[in-house]
Amino acid sequence: MKHLLSKSTFLYGCQCPKRLFLHKYRKELRNPVDERQQAILNAGISIGELAQSLFPGGVDASPPDAYSYDVSVAKTQEFIKRGETIIYEAAFQFEGVLCALDILVKKGNAWYAFEVKSTTSVKPQHEADAALQYYVISNCGYYVRDISIVFLNNQYIRKGELETHKLFTTASVLDAAVEQQETVHKKILELKGMLARREEPQMDIGPHCFAPYPCDFSGHCFSHIPRTDSVFELPLSIALKLYDKGYTQLLDIPADYPLSKNVAQQLEHYRSGEPLIDKESINKFLAPLTYPLYYFDFETIMTGIPEFDDSKPYQPIPFQYSLHLQASENVELEHHYFLGDGITDPRSEILQRMLQDLGTTGSIVCYNMTFEKQRIKELAFRFPEFKKQLLAIHDRVVDLMTPFAKRWYYHPNFKGSYSIKAVLPVLIPELHYNTLAIQEGGMAGLVYSQLKFQDEETAALQRQDLLAYCEMDTLAMVRVLEFLRGV
Repeated sequence: MKHLLSKSTFLYGCQCPKRLFLHKYRKELRNPVDERQQAILNAGISIGELAQSLFPGGVDASPPDAYSYDVSVAKTQEFIKRGETIIYEAAFQFEGVLCALDILVKKGNAWYAFEVKSTTSVKPQHEADAALQYYVISNCGYYVRDISIVFLNNQYIRKGELETHKLFTTASVLDAAVEQQETVHKKILELKGMLARREEPQMDIGPHCFAPYPCDFSGHCFSHIPRTDSVFELPLSIALKLYDKGYTQLLDIPADYPLSKNVAQQLEHYRSGEPLIDKESINKFLAPLTYPLYYFDFETIMTGIPEFDDSKPYQPIPFQYSLHLQASENVELEHHYFLGDGITDPRSEILQRMLQDLGTTGSIVCYNMTFEKQRIKELAFRFPEFKKQLLAIHDRVVDLMTPFAKRWYYHPNFKGSYSIKAVLPVLIPELHYNTLAIQEGGMAGLVYSQLKFQDEETAALQRQDLLAYCEMDTLAMVRVLEFLRGV
């Protein structure tokens, strides 16, 4: 019999009944597929498969496709009857509620359940997940002595072959799962009733739209919010409070409404349409800059399973940089770059090229320098023989984001943001990212991670896309600094 609720849809309903309803009956309203989100899901599957090696020799009860979990339930029962003690993707169904467990292990007469997560800690939603699994398996008549979350150990540093017993950490969530059994039972009845009525729940937007996971029906639920000039151009927590009080557009907000200094300032300049300019502070920022000027930007990749020696789960590994060099005032720009091969550890080569390209004097201009400086420190730790040179580079870095973060220059069209993606189209409208195949760093990392799986022609095209994106980042900094000097 086909299930009515699964672990995923139960959690949808816990987050927001309307999300569950739309998932069941109005799937056409779902947001377009996000490639990055899909990549995260795919990475989670890989981590789950790797965790199976913690309990080798098991049998696989996976369904043949996403719509055939009845087959998985039947396979699980068959495996249990024939005495299998380790089952991967074990599936159980009780009164129309399905759960599929990553790893199920039998010791004596008891079962030990393990759910694998791609995070580096146990989250509250993982406990709710485990509570439903415990509920279903227990009500199917099996004694679950313990249920645990298996997650990544972010202190593990790879040395040679991957050591999965060190990569993963296991934490029991049995107490939390048992404690939530009555809550789970009541929630199941509530969600079944809602689905049976086939009436869309009257749920307004709120914090539940974003946590614990962003809802994939936000486009539908936010359709009544103006696309521009809405309160959601303010920080989210403030926007939600204003919305609760009945305000949807910025001009609706009363002039005397209590707001923080930055938000009040944002609103003031939105109303006036005039930029805020603190010339004295901008001049103080520009004065210490010394030629040659190096405009520098890293791109990084982060994987849950560390690919290279001396790296940890989700450690940012720089695989690319772009550098625009201006030797002196009114001299033509030079462009230098590095891009890894997508297969080997890029850090040794990127380090050598950096030391060659960044010289020993002159200001190194970054945007959000904390990111670049942290990567440089990590390289210095990884390659101590170059520590002195790298830390000298580290100390020359200047943050071009500072004048915007501190609002020495603020334009109402920044809409409260000071990211380069918000600043550039306002200050330099002829220079923009929307003509590029890759338009943000997360997608750059995803494309790079897939290079090794592409055919030669596709990989060559994607390498050009990566180079174009990173070059735009540093050219943007050149033009933004020129703008500030004009101010």
